[in-house]
Amino acid sequence: MVDSTSVRPTKKQRELLAYIETFIGEHGYSPSYREIMNGLNYTSVATVALHVNNLIKRGHLAKRDHSARSLEVVQPSEATKITSNIIAAGEEKWLVEKIEHAFGQVENSGAELLESNVDQLYVLVGALRVLGLEGAAQSFMPRLSALKKRQSGQAAL
Repeated sequence: MVDSTSVRPTKKQRELLAYIETFIGEHGYSPSYREIMNGLNYTSVATVALHVNNLIKRGHLAKRDHSARSLEVVQPSEATKITSNIIAAGEEKWLVEKIEHAFGQVENSGAELLESNVDQLYVLVGALRVLGLEGAAQSFMPRLSALKKRQSGQAAL
């Protein structure tokens, strides 16, 4: 089964969700499939049913007890929203390993060191700071300085 928290609705599905939300806000109850068809200029009720059923499977819509006008837009759970920049130890290790790999690729490249390569590394180190990993960010600074000097040396040639 597909994890509904990771599957974003398509453009058409977002339009359908917005229409249903607006309709409920204006009328206090959900639209019928025929009202959705007319409101979104679909050509058949079957198309509406197909989209609604897919949104129910994906967890973006809920339908109560097979009764008429019972569609509800499901808001994303708080668990799926990012509420802070605190990361777990395992995530920190993974992130530092990825940045270590990026540094290794730039440092070991025999080609001319491009300014964009160094800029990307600065961004990665900055991301560590934003995430509160100041110690990890500081550990990369000497290597970043060495790359900057190497780049300056190349520019002087």
